Amino acid sequence: MSLTVNALKVLRRRVLRNHYGEKDESPDEAFMRVARVVAAAERFYGKHESKVEQVEQQFFEIQKNLEFLAGKPLIQAGRPHKTMAACFVLPVEDSMESIFSTLKDNILVLKSGGGTGFNFSHLRSRDQRVGSSGEPAAGPVYFLKMYSQAAKVVRDRGGRQMGSMAILNANHPDIKSFIDLKVEDPGISNFNLSVGVSDQFMRKVGLKGENWPLLDPHSQKILEKISAQELFNCIAKRAWENGDPGLLFLDTTEKGNVTPSLGKLEATNVCGEQPLLPYEACNLGHVVLPSFCQNGQVDFKRLEGVVRLGVRFLDDVIDVNYYSLTKIEEMCKGNRKIGLGVMGFADLLIKMGIAYDSREAVEMAEKIMSFITQTARDESVKLAKERGSFPNFPLSLWPQRNYSELRNAMVTTIAPTGTISIIAGCSPGIEPLFGLGYVQKNVMRQGDELVEVNPLFREIAKRKGFYSEKLMRRVAEKGSVQEEDEVPDEYKSLFKTAYEIDPVWHLRIQAAFQKHTDSAVSKTVNLPHSATVDKVKEVYLLAWKLGCKGVTVYRDRCRQDQVMNIGVKS
Repeated sequence: MSLTVNALKVLRRRVLRNHYGEKDESPDEAFMRVARVVAAAERFYGKHESKVEQVEQQFFEIQKNLEFLAGKPLIQAGRPHKTMAACFVLPVEDSMESIFSTLKDNILVLKSGGGTGFNFSHLRSRDQRVGSSGEPAAGPVYFLKMYSQAAKVVRDRGGRQMGSMAILNANHPDIKSFIDLKVEDPGISNFNLSVGVSDQFMRKVGLKGENWPLLDPHSQKILEKISAQELFNCIAKRAWENGDPGLLFLDTTEKGNVTPSLGKLEATNVCGEQPLLPYEACNLGHVVLPSFCQNGQVDFKRLEGVVRLGVRFLDDVIDVNYYSLTKIEEMCKGNRKIGLGVMGFADLLIKMGIAYDSREAVEMAEKIMSFITQTARDESVKLAKERGSFPNFPLSLWPQRNYSELRNAMVTTIAPTGTISIIAGCSPGIEPLFGLGYVQKNVMRQGDELVEVNPLFREIAKRKGFYSEKLMRRVAEKGSVQEEDEVPDEYKSLFKTAYEIDPVWHLRIQAAFQKHTDSAVSKTVNLPHSATVDKVKEVYLLAWKLGCKGVTVYRDRCRQDQVMNIGVKS
């Protein structure tokens, strides 16, 4: 196996080190553990033992060959009371019973190893009178802080706090307090924040003097009117200051809801790539794109085989998974959503000689993701013929779309793949290269650091004859090649990093993948430290216009505890 030094470090810390009294695993043993646990689901469908062993071997090989990896199963398959699902959404309704019941459910989900998402918009605003007692309500921000504090006691196997997503819709009376939350209380570090915005709000933003109504969550009575532009400016300013909040485009997201009769998609998981109904969860797995590049071309035939195996793998996970709540198990098995995605897109482009900020890159994004989703859905149809459609299929929109059977309500998702991409030795998700040399903090546990230096640049520099140790040292220290005279312009273009790429291209790539992805796309638009608040607003507006389901911006060095920092000093 061609595992990098950092891949082995992460594996040893988060995967191979056994916490159950047994000996530590080797990488092969870990991949076989995952393959064995997941392939056991084949027995549920009457497969002969020889067929089960065949599928087990196939699952093992696509992991060992670094063609497909699934993060949660790799860490947790076979571990007692641990989930292999990455994403969960839990409902928060406006009653003490619901608030505290969901708090308990949240702790159980986090304890099992999952991340959670909530929309707090159903809670009445602060100081509104509670009907039964006449006392003033605490408001959603208060309960969000309570959820955050309670969740801090739960940590994963690497000692890191488990994360969650909090969403509040832009028409909630407490929206300004929510937007300001992380400035006033920096201790809310285990929650990402997003504002849920409608198309109506985004249209009003572009019109001066347009008022925006803040509504009572129950009666929908207008409690106050504020300037839509002013609220939009507040959101952008806070995101400029510390990276939160992002935006969730509610109407665009709901258009992708294939089971609207079961509820609305009001919340997402921690990183925003998976909008889910209440009590739904999703299993994620990732195709390692650079593994399919041969002589500058994508081997679509081999990619097809791995995509089909990935769909089977993720569908099997649903059956062998541990569920901390009965309601979650019922929803997961009712809709059987899976999230097959990709990582290493930036590396693939480099291998193909395509600049990230180019039309060719956008076209390649569409071509690859269209192929993956079509193949995944075709495999889901084949699994339905073999195993039956997901139980809620008759309640879904798929029969109206001329499908007579389908195993999974959704098949594709683009996740950020932070840790798992380090194990795969590739760039994360669909992000551009963060830097040619950078330090990544807190990957394995709090305080740990990993030094990353891009191997593709070294390889190309040697092959094209402009390699030198002095150049490598400067590139590692700066994290960039744009000021290096000995690097030809074509390779400066090829190795642009996240902060050197215009935000427009970040969004075009995100929109290209979103166009062919069932769920959503997790992507960060990186802005240089010099970027203005107006640039953040431009990004938000363009993301909405391009059809993205959500958007996150991050301005370099806007936080003191920044996780990724360009440049390696030693």
